[in-house]
Amino acid sequence: MALVHVNFHSDVLGMAASMDVIIPQQSHTLIGMNTSGGGTCKTLYLLHGLSDDHTIWQRRTSIERYAADKNLAVVMPAAGKSWYTDMAHGDRFQTFITKEVPAVCRSMFRCMSDKREDNFVAGLSMGGYGALKMALSAPDEFAGVASFSGAIDVAAPRRFGGHWSDIFGDPDTIAGSDNDVYALIEKAAKSGKPLPKVYLWCGLQDGLIHDSRRAKELLEAYGYELSYSETDGDHSWFYWDREIQNAIRYFLG
Repeated sequence: MALVHVNFHSDVLGMAASMDVIIPQQSHTLIGMNTSGGGTCKTLYLLHGLSDDHTIWQRRTSIERYAADKNLAVVMPAAGKSWYTDMAHGDRFQTFITKEVPAVCRSMFRCMSDKREDNFVAGLSMGGYGALKMALSAPDEFAGVASFSGAIDVAAPRRFGGHWSDIFGDPDTIAGSDNDVYALIEKAAKSGKPLPKVYLWCGLQDGLIHDSRRAKELLEAYGYELSYSETDGDHSWFYWDREIQNAIRYFLG
């Protein structure tokens, strides 16, 4: 595997942007890790949480090792505290992550497939919300989505405060909008487009457990292919490290 630190100019954001990209590399002399690089590869867009950046998945997990024997590229973009949203008063991070980042990656790394069945997105906490919004807003572009401890219900009153209005505008307008994952579950199901496979996990000791439970109910009601689990656990990397491995197996076998 090759690890590439990418600093590039984003036309969508109008400023410099950063992402780390893991690319499959075929090797016959690498010790201690299976590799299957070569040819076209599948891609996982892996999103960070509220307090983190594009380096965090490598620092807290062995994501490069998990991807190595799957011929899987992993793209980890920086999105700040944007909630992966085209902000009411700020930058267009949803467009940046959903449209520009894949286009830039495919222009730089020609091995990355643009076929729907080869593209997936996952994230934790804020990134779990972003991953679901990314996949449900463009269900014809992503075959699978995973949310770990997802902060899914952005219309919940407990989320208000700070820079919330800069991101989403009037809190009373979030429910039912394109920033509302629960509304997007229904909207995607009624669009006639193919639906992504969904993987959801949240810990029983996590205050966000009710967000995932509500998502589960809606996903089942609208006929999504779903793997859902809730186990003992809190909002921590011990569990997210385990769950990203499970999600990759769910997507790729």
